[in-house]
Amino acid sequence: MLEIKDSVAVITGGGRGIGATLATYWVKQGGKAIIFDMAADCLEKTRAELEALGGEVTTLVGDVTKEDDCTRLAETAIEKYGKINLVAPFAGITKDGFMVSTDRRTGKVKSKMSLEQFQSVLNVNLTGVFLTVRECTEQMINHDCRGLICLVSSIGSLGTAGQINYSSSKAAMSVIPKVMTAAFFRQGLSHRLRCVAIAPGYTGTEMVKSMDERVLDKVLGQVPIGRLIEPEEVTSLVGELYRNEACAGDVYFIHGGLRLGSRG
Repeated sequence: MLEIKDSVAVITGGGRGIGATLATYWVKQGGKAIIFDMAADCLEKTRAELEALGGEVTTLVGDVTKEDDCTRLAETAIEKYGKINLVAPFAGITKDGFMVSTDRRTGKVKSKMSLEQFQSVLNVNLTGVFLTVRECTEQMINHDCRGLICLVSSIGSLGTAGQINYSSSKAAMSVIPKVMTAAFFRQGLSHRLRCVAIAPGYTGTEMVKSMDERVLDKVLGQVPIGRLIEPEEVTSLVGELYRNEACAGDVYFIHGGLRLGSRG
């Protein structure tokens, strides 16, 4: 079993949402965190909150789609703390819409998802994860670190109408742990490096809570526990996956029993 105390977490999307909640959880357990985000104001707010808890935290402003920024992130973790134990590439975006949308009156296509709308989501949610994980893994190998790479998939990976871009990116997160675990095994690294993914359902972040009340009520009607998943519940799962070194190569759902219907 690994201990969080004195361990180092690299968290992208750390300025808000589940990323910021994970950083809070981590420092409360005695760990150290490097949080990375594009939004400098959110980073500053989160840094102040973490330091008020007595946490040791470093902030970096950057873009996960930029190779140089991801290299700088991984190198800073080593320069500052000498190790990386948890990699949590939690930066992500949504740009929902049907691939083709039809007119109710004519039944003909009236609009299409743009290439930018599709590609921009994959750039952050897939390419950004690849770059973050690649750079951090290199440093973890070269500095003999022990720890976990924890990706974020989603219940949406099973296929949600209007999210062909987002669901595709999250489906990729479901297979990467298997690929990385096999690679670590072949290279004699799997005794100290692991990769998993968590797959939250509808989580009570600010973005979700700001949804139209009628839409949110409809969503909750599909959740057996009758409520949103709390961000703290998600980060608690990350902590347990980090501690338990028997957890490797799989996706761990946390969705309150949600099963999407045929209409998504």
